[in-house]
Amino acid sequence: MTSLSELRFFKTSAHECSYLPDREATTLFVDPLAEVDTRLYTELSAAGFRRSGEHIYKPYCEGCNACIPVRVPVHEFTLARRQKRNLKANQDVVVKTQTPYFNEAYYAVYERYIAERHSDGDMYPATREQFQSFLVNGRSEAIFFEMIIDRQLVGVAVVDQLHDGLSAIYTFFDPDFLNRGLGSFAVLWIIEEAKRRGLPNVYLGYWIKQCQKMSYKIDYRPLEIFINNHWIPLAD
Repeated sequence: MTSLSELRFFKTSAHECSYLPDREATTLFVDPLAEVDTRLYTELSAAGFRRSGEHIYKPYCEGCNACIPVRVPVHEFTLARRQKRNLKANQDVVVKTQTPYFNEAYYAVYERYIAERHSDGDMYPATREQFQSFLVNGRSEAIFFEMIIDRQLVGVAVVDQLHDGLSAIYTFFDPDFLNRGLGSFAVLWIIEEAKRRGLPNVYLGYWIKQCQKMSYKIDYRPLEIFINNHWIPLAD
């Protein structure tokens, strides 16, 4: 099986940054033909890589290190007052575990979420092919956590189980339930699920200090950031 030191990587050409204005971005991808088992995928995640569909990647931008990998050490995590309120308000949410697959119920929620929450992004407009390639295809570690209220599907959290934690890949929810704070609820539920599974970390992807859309990630404390190839606590 391939080891981390044996992996080949490919760099994209410069393209418009999705998060910061007037910036160009470059992405480093793991060789898509490499055999990446769960052990190696865990090592890559611990080294700051993320997954999108079948691709494992990380930002690799010349002269910019704004994208900082972050994770929650779940056994040290403590609920803030507003997070306790969120859990109380969503105590009627039932979460069910599913193996990833495509169905129209998932896609209907996803399509509305992209249209109403991310119409200014490169994922708009949503398509069935996009949903399949982004969230269904990918890796055997993937899990769909369905969020259900009164037998109605209201959201899905897509998560990968690694050897050292859960990696939050993407969450989408019905915009009609915006006041429920289902995005925050999903992160809190994933943290608790990691504890139940005896896993020490929840990987939340990249945090960019200058990007308002990413600011929610620092609400989950304590938080660790990956700097100079080491995970260190984010200072208060």
